Amino acid sequence: MKYIVLLTAFIFIFTGCSSKQEEVTTTLKQSTYDYMHGFFDDDLDEALVVFKKACINASKKEIFKNVCENSLLYENGEEFFTKYFTPRVLVSNKGDLGLITGYYEPLLYGSLEKTSRFKYPIYKTPKDLVNLRDKQKYQNFKRFKYKAKVKDGLLYPYDTREYIEKRKDLEPIVYVDNKVDLFFLHIQGSGRVQLENGEILNIGYANQNGRKYVAIGKTLIDKGYLEKKNVSLQSIKEFLENNPKKTDEILNSNPSYIFFTKKDKTATGSLGVPLLAKRNIAVDRRHIPLGMPVFIQTKNPKTKEPINRLVVAADTGGAIKGEVRADFFFGYGNSAEELAGLMKEKGRLFILVPKI
Repeated sequence: MKYIVLLTAFIFIFTGCSSKQEEVTTTLKQSTYDYMHGFFDDDLDEALVVFKKACINASKKEIFKNVCENSLLYENGEEFFTKYFTPRVLVSNKGDLGLITGYYEPLLYGSLEKTSRFKYPIYKTPKDLVNLRDKQKYQNFKRFKYKAKVKDGLLYPYDTREYIEKRKDLEPIVYVDNKVDLFFLHIQGSGRVQLENGEILNIGYANQNGRKYVAIGKTLIDKGYLEKKNVSLQSIKEFLENNPKKTDEILNSNPSYIFFTKKDKTATGSLGVPLLAKRNIAVDRRHIPLGMPVFIQTKNPKTKEPINRLVVAADTGGAIKGEVRADFFFGYGNSAEELAGLMKEKGRLFILVPKI
């Protein structure tokens, strides 16, 4: 099959980003729907509903404008996708198999007031966090994602996780009762907090401190606390619960820190629309534009049964980096948490490119 386009050009056309900044070794390889095993067995009508929701914001990009308008005329997903999209398999210099992980919407327990039990704050965006808009002027802040604070009239990189947790001047939304669960809320980017009266607060991503994300699983491996083959959300939580004196050391090895805001809706992705379990993925936008339909071929981490589903790229994440890479949204609840924690499977990603 023929390699048809460099993904740098793909990104430039679809997002307007500089190709110089987005140089990658990934290509899009021509494919067919018949080659996409399981495509016609999927519930493509449901996938179309999810795509229409993504169009609320994705249609602002020229590449999606026509297909989003046309989607309103269809209820038959198979007819719509096969008519208006061309499938391309995402390939890196390592091949067409990449890493598929999982994420979920966690449930935490909290209080609007700080108590002896509920003492770990979920913070709003600090007033002293500066988002530097002029990226050409502040090139030295690129590695800090153009996040800064002003001190004595000068700009400095914003505080690390360790320093933020020592501060007493930040404004909390709510307090929760488990520091480790709060850390994983930061990793997931959104969640729900159940108050003592049963009320549920929806909490979503608002901002970040600009520091690079460091996987604490790698920290645990490097320190000899866990073996690489055994690392999962479950094994990490178990280690931290059994070694509370090491918790701060391990958590602070990730200097990245997420700030939140209250939301009217449940988990929403970077497109700003509600996520649907097993129909949305988080991606690296350097390789897959948000709003793009993607057919994913991977396996259930428990049963090893195939997962062949048409999803929509609707979210991003600090840990989602790489050419053939996706984070599969398992939804809300204990079952979703279990599967997301175990998910670390190989998989293929077929991008459905709108016909122009």
